[in-house]
Amino acid sequence: MSEPIVLPSRLDLPAATTLKTQLKDHAAEDLVLDLTDVKHLGALCLQVMLAAATSAAAAGGSLSLINASDRVTDQLRVMGMSPETIAGGRT
Repeated sequence: MSEPIVLPSRLDLPAATTLKTQLKDHAAEDLVLDLTDVKHLGALCLQVMLAAATSAAAAGGSLSLINASDRVTDQLRVMGMSPETIAGGRT
């Protein structure tokens, strides 16, 4: 397992490009995203994570989310997702 990538507190529109670049830089690894500091998770960053999980699975790797707060879990639930469904990628 690779070293967790600690994500910033706001994963909103301005953060999407940085997140995409960061995940691409680690594409050859099993990705572990640490959501400890995340207070806001927007739909575009959710899409970036889903794309990264799908790419990782296609390459034989994985993406997992750890330390999601209840607040972030609720934000995901409203968008019809959970940490587990993100990890599964687009199927």
